[in-house]
Amino acid sequence: MSTAFAGEPLGLAETLLRHTRIEAEQLEEARRLQSETGRKLLQVVVDEGWLGEDEAIEAVSSQLGLPVRTEIDPEAIAGELLDRVPITFAKEHGLIALEADDGRVRVAVCDPFETEPLDDLALLFDGADVELELASRRVVVAAINQAYDRGQSAADLAEDAFDDITTLADEISHEPEDLLDAADDAPIIRLVNSLLQQAVKERASDIHMEPFESEIRVRFRIDDVLYEPIATLPKALQASVGSRLKIMAGLNIAEKRLPQDGRIRLKIAGRDYDVRVSTVPVTHGERIVLRLLPRSTDMFDLETLGFNEVQLGAMERLIHRPNGIVLVTGPTGSGKTTTLYAALSRINSVDKNIITIEEPVEIQLKGVGQIEVNPRIGLTFAGGLRSILRQDPNVILVGEIRDLETAEIAIQASLTGHLVFSTLHTNDAPSAITRLADMGVEPFLVASSLAAVLAQRLVRVLCPDCREPWQPTAEQLGEIGIRSANGPVTVYRPQGCARCNHTGYRGRVGIMELMMIDDEIRAMVTQTTDAKSIKRRAVEKGMRSLRADGAAKVLEGVTSIAEVLRATEDEGVVAQI
Repeated sequence: MSTAFAGEPLGLAETLLRHTRIEAEQLEEARRLQSETGRKLLQVVVDEGWLGEDEAIEAVSSQLGLPVRTEIDPEAIAGELLDRVPITFAKEHGLIALEADDGRVRVAVCDPFETEPLDDLALLFDGADVELELASRRVVVAAINQAYDRGQSAADLAEDAFDDITTLADEISHEPEDLLDAADDAPIIRLVNSLLQQAVKERASDIHMEPFESEIRVRFRIDDVLYEPIATLPKALQASVGSRLKIMAGLNIAEKRLPQDGRIRLKIAGRDYDVRVSTVPVTHGERIVLRLLPRSTDMFDLETLGFNEVQLGAMERLIHRPNGIVLVTGPTGSGKTTTLYAALSRINSVDKNIITIEEPVEIQLKGVGQIEVNPRIGLTFAGGLRSILRQDPNVILVGEIRDLETAEIAIQASLTGHLVFSTLHTNDAPSAITRLADMGVEPFLVASSLAAVLAQRLVRVLCPDCREPWQPTAEQLGEIGIRSANGPVTVYRPQGCARCNHTGYRGRVGIMELMMIDDEIRAMVTQTTDAKSIKRRAVEKGMRSLRADGAAKVLEGVTSIAEVLRATEDEGVVAQI
């Protein structure tokens, strides 16, 4: 093996003094810490904050005459190079092989003065000559994480690689050595991959990992209900699993005191997913929640969301308007974002400029400009919306109207020829009007800009394989606003089977309340009429309320009476059938 040098040059200290801003007193202190801790001189001056890592690398480059790498493309590293160098070896010594041919191997290193691992590396490549390039530890570690993730199929999980999570966790927890010091990180990678695979297989929308004193509880949210799919994980795996997820999400693995948010992009069983990762510190560690969002446009289809034919026709007219505001209301988790993206997906084309501002951007849609709110740097909904208007948009999506300033800018945008979609947190469609008035928006502005308000909830769909016919009593039908004039009515109720995990339900669908703003409703808004009166008049004019839409889906065999009662409030309206 041959390298560009054979040991730490005597002139390193002089080079640092000549080519960097470090002072003689700091260098003397660095030498003292070096002798006490055994760390390299470069590592000491960087760790103590006397020099930036890039500045130190440039100084070493000028001393040794080695090229500097400011970035490394992990996709350009051949898989056979990754197979030859264990990931733990690469991380420990801060190096990654870039290219090998004709008896030589080109390597990016953080510390070129550490020669022993270079000798070991030459042996791994059958005595090849080692050619060095310098790179900061940040660049090298990022390349290692991304390259080895790709090599071990972390971003392309196959169904046939599914492991028994409980067995795998038990095996890992009984490893005789520290997992972080093991020669292979594959067991933790397989465990995390298996959790993600099982969640997708069982149609989970969220994975909750909750640390307790002696265990980690894992729960999946399926059709808005949490349940435990596996036995708890051993407490010993908490740090390793948490670090693995943070690496995948691009988070700071050393930060355990503050909440963090990140994103993972995965391909599971041939389908692309965006996984939102949220960590928060709790008593016994960090609580991690992963939200799984399919990137397929199949989910963004208005026809499958729960609209009836009349509502669907009205929505088609609304989303093709040249201007106006369309509001979607409902509590958190009621499917507002999915509905809005279904609308955007329907009108997304090269002749339209569509821009969104959200907190956070949960779904990525090709061809749409998406801005994520960041109040810490002054990027608010209102400020971002002003900037969007200077981008000449046709359609704007505002994640949520929270204050008067955002509401007024959105209204002005709609009045100047833009179609604006947004959300509010209200119990029904008419309450959105009074909510805007409470913010301080003038009624005449609401009346002149608002095109429609859609209120929605999600209810679970009865499993088609095990639902059973049932004849409810008149009182039970009356609870959802139905009175039968023709005797008993047959509907369906849940039973439970293996296909639906014995819950009786499989999937969810929306129940909708779509209020179109016509001239009569517009006049009532201008006169500051209360929400109940507006709703009563809208129902008289043909609007189907939330509970009435739920009742219709009960009669169609889509959902159950219990689900409609869970998701909606009593409206005091009875429909006769």
